[in-house]
Amino acid sequence: MDIHEYQAKELLKDFGVPVPAGGLAYSPEQAVYRAKEIGGDRWVVKAQIHSGARGKAGGIKVCGSDHEIWQAAEELLGKRLVTHQTGPRGKVVHRLYVEAATAIDREIYLGFVLDRQSERVMVVASGEGGMEIEEIAVQRPQSILRQSVEPAVGMQDFQCRELAFGLKLPPALTSQAVSTIQGCYRALRDLDATMVEINPLVMTKDGRLFALDAKMAFDDNALFRRSSVAELRDKSQEDPREMAAADRGLSYVGLDGNIGCIINGAGLAMATMDMIMHAGGEPANFLDIGGGASPERVTKAFNLVLSDEKVQTILVNIFAGINRCDWVAEGVVQAVKKIDLKIPLVVRLAGTNVEAGRKILKDSGLPLIMAETLAEAADKAVAAWKKTSAQEPS
Repeated sequence: MDIHEYQAKELLKDFGVPVPAGGLAYSPEQAVYRAKEIGGDRWVVKAQIHSGARGKAGGIKVCGSDHEIWQAAEELLGKRLVTHQTGPRGKVVHRLYVEAATAIDREIYLGFVLDRQSERVMVVASGEGGMEIEEIAVQRPQSILRQSVEPAVGMQDFQCRELAFGLKLPPALTSQAVSTIQGCYRALRDLDATMVEINPLVMTKDGRLFALDAKMAFDDNALFRRSSVAELRDKSQEDPREMAAADRGLSYVGLDGNIGCIINGAGLAMATMDMIMHAGGEPANFLDIGGGASPERVTKAFNLVLSDEKVQTILVNIFAGINRCDWVAEGVVQAVKKIDLKIPLVVRLAGTNVEAGRKILKDSGLPLIMAETLAEAADKAVAAWKKTSAQEPS
């Protein structure tokens, strides 16, 4: 789960990370009022969407008067910002963050991620702040510093000092750097976050450090024990299909193809999508119905896949271990009868009670396309999709 910049800053501030004064606004009037509360003579109006590169998309405005703040807020609210992270659909701006402008002397990148290879938290830093870490890695890989955190002892002050020295921070800022790095690490650890990124962490001209931008992502599987974090979820920033799936306990990722996939197990889902591509088609989604594929769950999956208007064929691929093929078959029959399916449906069952499952499908009298292997299922799904596409009026 991702959260907004202002939410990340509120959380990090509780862990001692310094952030500029700011406030949330939902209207131009409120934006002007927030600037008056903050004080000063220059402010930054920031669009709050779940994406980076907002500045390049025109989502960040520096203002020097009430009139400029009003105009910036009027322009941004309701605007659909398109960045390379949002895709062509973009994301609509529903809220703004008004922040005191900072006199920047230098920008630094600071990130905390889970390194699955070493099974450690990895701290990544660079003196080339203000750029995305991918760009830094390509253009100046020698500038990237890394520290691996031993989970038994946590982040140590000497590691923070090594990063500060490596970033060539002035000695007077070392203690601030240590407390900032430690605060970010504790936030990651204590809130079950999977990523904390400060980009940029700025050194001001009067010798202070501030987190000028902040991103945090959280482990969805740990939200049940982090109710205060779960409440920060902004559904307006999520794909409505993925949001509907998550609310129903399904794992769904929307794609751009035409063949809808209903599969159990993430590995099998990835293999199925690869086989569809190999056969000349494109999957419309990644949908893992999980281990408990009851008839009711299968019906929910069908409704979710069909909510995508681009879907022209559905492929059900179930390898039953803790599942049962007869349960899945009952769910398929119930779903097809209930929703009056008008597009081709390819079903491949394997594993526990497979013969009983296939018999239920055959005896249903429904126009299902049966397959025994994954390759056969993918080939038949692509063939059915191509036939359907050819029949549609141009």
